[in-house]
Amino acid sequence: MTEKRIRVLVAKPGLDGHDRGAKVIAYSLRDAGFEVIYSGLRQTADSIVRAAIQEDVDVVGLSILSGAHLALTQRVAEGLKAQGADDVVLVLGGVIPDEDIPALKEMGVAEIFTSGTSIAQVVEAIKKHVHLNG
Repeated sequence: MTEKRIRVLVAKPGLDGHDRGAKVIAYSLRDAGFEVIYSGLRQTADSIVRAAIQEDVDVVGLSILSGAHLALTQRVAEGLKAQGADDVVLVLGGVIPDEDIPALKEMGVAEIFTSGTSIAQVVEAIKKHVHLNG
């Protein structure tokens, strides 16, 4: 019997066209044994929620560098909840000011990864949250 692998959707919401970090995370999570789906650039909140449901993911990881993290994250969190998928762990990475972290946590973001976070920290945080939910 094979162990279920954690399924992660790495998504780039909004108009931000910089995806190097998201791709590094996607490849690194894959190398750590996760199943990873990468959404590609310029996704809407609705398309991210739809993909999360269709792919039956455990985690949605948003990568946002544009400064629109509060609005975009809120739309995704609300969309997941509206679809009955509020058990999906929502994590966020990118350029996130410290003063915005409490509001993001209140929206339901489990972890926020800012510049300098190691891949090992991301992997462990995801394992911790999925284990608690699963």
